[in-house]
Amino acid sequence: MSPSRCPVAPTLSADPAAPVPETLAYSFTLPARLTSPALARAASREMLRAHGLADLLDPALQAVSELVAVACQFTESTDVYLSLRYRASALRVIAYDSHPRHTHPRLAAACDTRRRAALRFLACVCRACDGTWGFGEAREPGGGTRMWATLPSVGARAYGSPPAVPR
Repeated sequence: MSPSRCPVAPTLSADPAAPVPETLAYSFTLPARLTSPALARAASREMLRAHGLADLLDPALQAVSELVAVACQFTESTDVYLSLRYRASALRVIAYDSHPRHTHPRLAAACDTRRRAALRFLACVCRACDGTWGFGEAREPGGGTRMWATLPSVGARAYGSPPAVPR
């Protein structure tokens, strides 16, 4: 019998280039616990800063916090999933929970109403940034619900600023 050889480890590039907004692409799993929104905010804050997107922090962290908190509230599993992406001059925050979409129309409507009410503050943040938000069935094999917020960088940078007064 010939001796088995270990596979050769790939050579990793030591690219000294700093992260840029267009390379923001992170996904992670969080426990479905009361502490997870704070953990998600802390991790997201560092990711946004590292990629030169610190000027989006206020609305982005509010979106992250709301989406993770609601995912933790609705999930039927022990964890939730969060994704941050920056594409086409917009930050997209997506949270997944394991709560399946109801097949009975009245149950589905009641559950959607409850979820929409829980995301009321997110709706305000997205409206102030000229962004979008929503939720629907997760297309992943595990099923559940996908919630998202899209924050265009122009609107997110102006978030919290007083509106321009016409002259």
